[in-house]
Amino acid sequence: MLPQRMKKAVADNPKKLANLIDLVNLPSTVRDFVGQSQTSRLGCFMRVWSYIKSNNLQDPSNKNLVNCDDKLKSILLGKPQVELAELPALIRLHFPKEPK
Repeated sequence: MLPQRMKKAVADNPKKLANLIDLVNLPSTVRDFVGQSQTSRLGCFMRVWSYIKSNNLQDPSNKNLVNCDDKLKSILLGKPQVELAELPALIRLHFPKEPK
């Protein structure tokens, strides 16, 4: 089930959901991180989030910050620390825009 806010966004613009779940060929940096040659933007975000949680990379004093290790820096533009709100935008940079 999608949250109510997401249902409205998808109903207003069904292409938004397609952009999240369509499989895309990944660039080499993301391919090495994810371990697959194709994935969706949502799938990539979920892999990054699970990597952050499993490696305990959230800042203990501020859970809204992620302390990046070398592997995570490779896909997050080399930033040593990232806010959680920035993650989707940084991941989106690796996915090509669809032609209109």
